[in-house]
Amino acid sequence: MPSFSPAFVDELDRLFLWRRDVRHFEARPLPEGVLDLLLRQACQAPSVGLSQPWRFVRVASPGRRADIRAIFTGCNAAALAAQPEARAGLYARLKLAGLDDAPEQVAVFVDTQTQTGHGLGRATMPETLGYSAVLAVHTLWLAAAARGLGLGWVSILDAPAVAAALDVPQHWRLTAYLCIGYPRAPSDIPELERAGWEHRLPPGDVLLER
Repeated sequence: MPSFSPAFVDELDRLFLWRRDVRHFEARPLPEGVLDLLLRQACQAPSVGLSQPWRFVRVASPGRRADIRAIFTGCNAAALAAQPEARAGLYARLKLAGLDDAPEQVAVFVDTQTQTGHGLGRATMPETLGYSAVLAVHTLWLAAAARGLGLGWVSILDAPAVAAALDVPQHWRLTAYLCIGYPRAPSDIPELERAGWEHRLPPGDVLLER
């Protein structure tokens, strides 16, 4: 294993702290080649049986983006209607997508029928194929944050509708729809925490010892 300096470890800790789910983006484009670099780094993520099941769709067409925006609008209205009265006002004030401003949009799918990896490690836990695609998202997220870029994960979407709008193979399952760009107001505190929606739990609250 390579040896990493204490200074690098400190910077890595700072990267984890500043990685944010961004909802407000500047409209300026990414430099040429940066998205390709981020996707190459995402492909360095670990995967069960080296299956590499992630599939990326760069959504650049205005028509396709409009379709995704319409899907989000419908799902967001339903989510707002389902909020308890005490939280409905706060929910309505949250900007839950960067779909209007982010210069890049990338849909991440998992190929549920991939033969790569020959099924190793999936017989007892087939869901690890999807987990592998999530690891690719997280790797991309950190790579973006290291370059001063923000990433927003839009989850208020109807997954089959998104797959149909993007015309992908039927056995691809949506894992994440990502907005990527320069954050308008960077912060080391999650936006939902700043807004009063929720707070970060201390590690002791999620640790069980046996």
